[in-house]
Amino acid sequence: MHNFLLALVLSLLAVAANAEREEFRLVLKNHTFSPAEIQVPANSLAFLVIENKDASAEEFQSKDLHREKILAAGKTEKIKIGPLKAGSYQFMGAFNPDTAQGVVTVK
Repeated sequence: MHNFLLALVLSLLAVAANAEREEFRLVLKNHTFSPAEIQVPANSLAFLVIENKDASAEEFQSKDLHREKILAAGKTEKIKIGPLKAGSYQFMGAFNPDTAQGVVTVK
């Protein structure tokens, strides 16, 4: 019985941990992020999952989020961005800042 209760508690903790962790998908194509705006709940662990469909690398850069990450051509990368307070957080592609722009809106 003790092992059953321990397994039950551990599985409930795992479910709770996963419920607080969300992934938000972005696609980089033609040096543009799509969608250009992601809405994220406040105070939650969140990840951006970015698929680079371009033939060249890009650098995800956000001073607001304090993140930089090279996105290799044809690859998918995951970037931790939370938990965050309510507000707007700008990001861009450092190699194509005129077209590769976006915002994370936290509510």
